[in-house]
Amino acid sequence: MILEIADIRIQPGRQAEFDEAIQRGIATVITQARGFRGFKVNKGLESPERYVLMIFWETLENHTVDFRGGPLFAQWRAIVGPYFAAPPVVEHFTLLAKSAGT
Repeated sequence: MILEIADIRIQPGRQAEFDEAIQRGIATVITQARGFRGFKVNKGLESPERYVLMIFWETLENHTVDFRGGPLFAQWRAIVGPYFAAPPVVEHFTLLAKSAGT
């Protein structure tokens, strides 16, 4: 399994709108993507315009080729993109170790 982490910075004062948009985008678009296995979204406390989106993919290619190269990516960006202050920083990770129960 691959973990995609997107560090998202949105325009100031638009948190409530973005909270709704990101959840709607995940529910209506991301969940349809090939290889999608789950997600988490965290909001910044010290930096309220910062969000960390974690999406679990079956393979790296499910994100980089299937999703990013297909029509769902444009739908996703149409929903969340208008709130971005800058393009998200996206990286991929594999699991090295974890605690019990997580």
